Amino acid sequence: MKRAGYKILYRNFRAPHGGEVDLVCREGDTLVFAEVKTRTSEAFGSPAEAVTREKERLIARGALEWLRLLHHPDIYYRFDIVEVRMVAAEAEVTLIRNAFTLPEPYIG
Repeated sequence: MKRAGYKILYRNFRAPHGGEVDLVCREGDTLVFAEVKTRTSEAFGSPAEAVTREKERLIARGALEWLRLLHHPDIYYRFDIVEVRMVAAEAEVTLIRNAFTLPEPYIG
């Protein structure tokens, strides 16, 4: 993430009433909530495919709690996925920017 120009602010944020974010980062003027998924095989799909709607909801709840703790700043934010594929004991990392948006119940 640092190589991609991100500044990591917090790792493994857990909201008090549910919700979780693997990485809270800043990229320029944007707050980034990132989910990290690692796979040694793609037999069950890509790492990003493991981020289900339910997982998106948990990440969104964590992100909204983070924003609440900051008193809802007027700031851009987005949700990224970091795919890590272990190939021959080496990690191949793919960053998917803006991988998803807030699920419907949170919009409005």
